[in-house]
Amino acid sequence: MHRQIRALLEAGHEVTYVAPFTHCNVTASTRVRAIDVPRAVGRRRRRAIRAARRALRLGTRDADLLIVHDMELLFALPSARRRPPVVWDVHEDTEGALAAKVYLPEWVRRVLPPLIRRVAARAERRLHLILAEDAYQERFARPHPVVRNTTYVPEKPPQPPGENRVVYVGHLSEVRGAVELIEVARRLAPYGIRVDLVGPADVAVRPLLRDAQREGLLDWFGYVPNRHALRMAEGALAGLSLLHDLPNYRQSLPTKVIEYMAHGIPVITTPLPMAAAMVNQVGCGTVVPFQDVDAVVRAVLRLREDPEKAAMGVRGHTEALRRHHWPDHAVEFVRQLEEWAAAPDGVPAQARRRAVAV
Repeated sequence: MHRQIRALLEAGHEVTYVAPFTHCNVTASTRVRAIDVPRAVGRRRRRAIRAARRALRLGTRDADLLIVHDMELLFALPSARRRPPVVWDVHEDTEGALAAKVYLPEWVRRVLPPLIRRVAARAERRLHLILAEDAYQERFARPHPVVRNTTYVPEKPPQPPGENRVVYVGHLSEVRGAVELIEVARRLAPYGIRVDLVGPADVAVRPLLRDAQREGLLDWFGYVPNRHALRMAEGALAGLSLLHDLPNYRQSLPTKVIEYMAHGIPVITTPLPMAAAMVNQVGCGTVVPFQDVDAVVRAVLRLREDPEKAAMGVRGHTEALRRHHWPDHAVEFVRQLEEWAAAPDGVPAQARRRAVAV
């Protein structure tokens, strides 16, 4: 919504947005045609897939292009004769992400990889693909355009880091460090440092977060629209990214790291290759070992006393503005979609304005 759809709307296109608005307690923008669907949760996904199939049939009736962002939606596409050209936005290593799906039985996680590879190969033959990372090219036989998960970067450096608050912005789950975040909050409380968590949470960790909030250890705000969440984060002493060492995370630069940098917040991250390389190269934060609460607490306390913390925020913001400002990439993204929508083998493009279902 905040990058791709906004870019399409600003280019003069009409957008139908299929998403679980009710589940996320979100009111859709009046600038899009919204189709609400249930959220697929855990292993109970059949109802959501059926609803998605109906929604995509409805949403693509007058569309010149369909973009899907989830491999499961490839099973919900309208028939080839009744749909426009389809773009699969590959925004994760689907096979590598299985390790994070703890709700799946172990035997399912063992048998799924060959199926995922077959589905991906079939999609590559029949659909257009865009990739969120260069590393994802290894999963496919042919090269495909790369559209990275960048962000909107304020032109002016935001307020400098404070001293008594650290933040996490994003989805909360065990493999994204939710348990460590709670313990970090417990250890930092005696030092007068508050932990703010902004984002929805997996069912498994919600009771832990509620208990920690009732104890007064942290503030968990739940889902907040991205632009408001990042505004809430400004002025924090540090932005935390405590992802575990899983295959899906090793090949990508966490968006939250770029978002912290964009808003002048020093970063504390686990040593995933791309995140660690970015933070060390730019000098905008600290790298800590995986699942090491003691190291995180020490990093926060050192940062509070570090006279360089404001400079870290400035360096991060400067690098984000130079290389990761979404409008610098949006033109190429929109141009590629327009090219596919106008291709002879797709639905003929309308003059000047095209409807795009997302």
